[in-house]
Amino acid sequence: MVRKVTILGAGLVGSLLSIILRKRGYDVSLYERRKDMRSAAIAAGKSINLATSARGWKALETAGLKNEIEELAIPMYGRCLHLLDGSTVFQPYSKNNEAIYSVSRGDLNKKLMTLAENLGVNIYFEHKCEHVDVTENKLYFQLADKSSKTIEADLLFGADGAFSALRESYTHLNRVNCDQNYLEYGYKELAILPGKNGEWLLEKNALHIWPRGNYMLIALPNTDATFTCTLFLPFEGEISFEKLKTEDDVTNFFNEKFADAKAIMPELLKDFFTNPTASLITTHISQWHFDDKSALIGDAAHAIVPFYGQGMNAGFEDCSVLNTLLDDYSDNWNTILAQYEQKRKPNGNAVAALALLNFVEMRDKVSDPMFLERKKIEKELGKRYPSQFVSIYEMVSFSHIPYDTALQCIKTQDALLEQIMNEGDFFTNINNKKFETVLDKWIVDYQNAVQQLDFGK
Repeated sequence: MVRKVTILGAGLVGSLLSIILRKRGYDVSLYERRKDMRSAAIAAGKSINLATSARGWKALETAGLKNEIEELAIPMYGRCLHLLDGSTVFQPYSKNNEAIYSVSRGDLNKKLMTLAENLGVNIYFEHKCEHVDVTENKLYFQLADKSSKTIEADLLFGADGAFSALRESYTHLNRVNCDQNYLEYGYKELAILPGKNGEWLLEKNALHIWPRGNYMLIALPNTDATFTCTLFLPFEGEISFEKLKTEDDVTNFFNEKFADAKAIMPELLKDFFTNPTASLITTHISQWHFDDKSALIGDAAHAIVPFYGQGMNAGFEDCSVLNTLLDDYSDNWNTILAQYEQKRKPNGNAVAALALLNFVEMRDKVSDPMFLERKKIEKELGKRYPSQFVSIYEMVSFSHIPYDTALQCIKTQDALLEQIMNEGDFFTNINNKKFETVLDKWIVDYQNAVQQLDFGK
């Protein structure tokens, strides 16, 4: 008998999962704490644009939405760095001119929900899950009118985000370890508007970064020629949100640190004092499923900070892996959920670590001349040795190589690049046959070292 599926959370991952399961013939119900965003205004000021990459596109293709979303997506072929002196540097993401794509979170979520309903998924809005009795699979909801509702699930997925009710309920089980770690940084959404004639005021096909060492501003393009900007700043300290109390404080800060951005942000002060300052959290939990009854997925299982643009992509990859496991094990949910946790938990931990590492890179290292040179060398190695060398960034963004594999390769790749750069100017040396021979050997040594790593196989 085909099981009935209950999913907490009608966000991106919950909606996608409902589509995948409904297409397989499951009776699926979604419960969402918010109002229907298709008919209600989305709360402004807490959205970090999505950067969709290979893992996300694969899942969208499974849902039958890839072509439709591509029409709304803007390719970003690299980072455009805005330095303090007003100069810019473009840093390509890929040796093959590949791109990550800026997509509106709201537009994508609406399309996923509509497709889910069209397929027969029932979505119940304004159902806030207060608690889950994990062993009995009972869910306790508070409705919009403050009344209560209890349902009993057959098969339950918690796709209800970083503060998941199912995740919190798992913490009351025996021997479940969990933690949540906040960065000492917050973020605030701002905006760059189009020019007088609707023109783009920054390069359209780039992710823009104003790296300032301990903090940064980023901007991603939207289809209406606006850019969604996000200011990442410590909550406290000499340069921090706590120091920006007045309009003069904000004006002076942007004039000094982000002058070129401020010049094209006519609503800076309005945005700054209207939009909330949000926090950034990473979560871990030791148990991702319970028997054949329930499982966590997406941010509910592995909430991460946004600095690799992989939050949605990782959650969508969870769905892709579940879809494959259903092919392999039919309706044997004991095996499916156990295998799902075994395959995805190391990768959830790894992408969390990668995201934190990329924060340091984006706010600080990207403006370092030695770091920029290293990136150029990475691209050249990838072209010369395409089957032997893939940069960490390309592993994460343009492949389906497990996140855990990419994380484990960092030290080995760092050692190779340090070895190369210690020899002097790479692009001069590479014209020397003797150096080329030595490099060939180093690449073989690198490949052998990578093969010795334990990738959990």
